[in-house]
Amino acid sequence: MNRTDFTKIVLDTNILIAIIGRKSPFRWIFDQIIAGKLVLCVSNEILLEYQEILERKTNPEVANNLINFLTVHPSVIKTDIFYQFRLISQDEDDNKFVDCAIAANAAYLVSNDKHFRVLKDIEFPKVKILTLPEFVQQFRG
Repeated sequence: MNRTDFTKIVLDTNILIAIIGRKSPFRWIFDQIIAGKLVLCVSNEILLEYQEILERKTNPEVANNLINFLTVHPSVIKTDIFYQFRLISQDEDDNKFVDCAIAANAAYLVSNDKHFRVLKDIEFPKVKILTLPEFVQQFRG
């Protein structure tokens, strides 16, 4: 099967942090990416934010190892952003995740950040936003 046959997702940084720990109750999501059952879509901007936050929350070695993994794993698609939609005005930094989801034609953008709620009311371009509990319910329930 082609990797485009699987569910494409974009993960806000807070979600990535929540799923990578070996003892996390959400680790199964990261394991699904590793196994190729979920496809993680990222952009350069997203990778840079992942690295910055991981360095802050862990250390540079852990951050570099994860970023290196994400850049070479076949279930991670690097997405180039050619247009900025600017759909989130409350925290414009969040738009990098929205633009990636649109450009990659991702099935879901997963975030617990309240700024993303505005996407539920935008008809075009449509971005399906799920919180982590909603994602868990959909894929585990």
